[in-house]
Amino acid sequence: MNLPIDSVMLVLVVTNLLLLGLSQLRSCVHAVAVQGFALGLLPLLVRQSGGPTVWTLLVVLVTIGLKGVVFPKLLQEALRDADVRREKRPHVGYTMSMVMGFVALAGAAWLSSRLPAFSGSPSTLAAPVSFFMIFVGLFIILSRNHAVNQIVGYLVLENGIYVFGVVLLHELPLLVEMGVLLDAFAAVFVMGVAVYHINSEFDHVDVDQLDKLKG
Repeated sequence: MNLPIDSVMLVLVVTNLLLLGLSQLRSCVHAVAVQGFALGLLPLLVRQSGGPTVWTLLVVLVTIGLKGVVFPKLLQEALRDADVRREKRPHVGYTMSMVMGFVALAGAAWLSSRLPAFSGSPSTLAAPVSFFMIFVGLFIILSRNHAVNQIVGYLVLENGIYVFGVVLLHELPLLVEMGVLLDAFAAVFVMGVAVYHINSEFDHVDVDQLDKLKG
C-alpha cells in the first residue's frame, strides 16, 4: 500500500463523483483543475528509487500547468463568453448520474480484478481508478448537452488514460506522456474555439439543439 499515491487516487474518485452530481459548470471546471494538480504529483510519487530526474520534473510542471491551470482557464473563458452557469437539461439526471457513477466504480474494480496484475505497480488502486475515470468521461460526454461539459468529459477520459500510463506503465518513456499532454492541449484549444463560435452564431452551446440545423 502506497499512501501518497492512494491519497491521489481517492481525490480522483471524489472529484469524478462530484462531476456527476454538479450542475454548476464553474464547479465542474474547478473539479477538473483539482484533478490536474493531483495528476501532476503522480510522476514524482511513482518513482521508487533515486531522486526525481529532469524529465520527471518537466512532466510534473507541464502536467500541472496544462491540466491544473491552462485547461481550466480556457474553459472558464468559454463559460464567460457563453454567459452560462449550469447544465439545465442533461440527458441523465444528476441523482441517476451519481448512481451510475457508483455502478461504474464497482464495475471498474471488478474489471481490474479480472486483469493480470501489473508487475511493480506502486498502487493497487491505479487500475480501477483509471478505468473508472474513463467510464465517467465517456458517460459525461454522452449524458450532457452543454459543450463545455462535454469538453470536461473528454478531459476526464484523458486523465484516466494518463493515470494508467503514469502509474501502471511507468517504465514507458516520459516523452510519450508529454505527447499525450500536448494532444490534449490541442484538442481543448480547438474545442474552446468551437464553443466560442457556436455561441456567437446560435446564442447557445447546447449540442442537442444543433440537430435542428439538419435539412
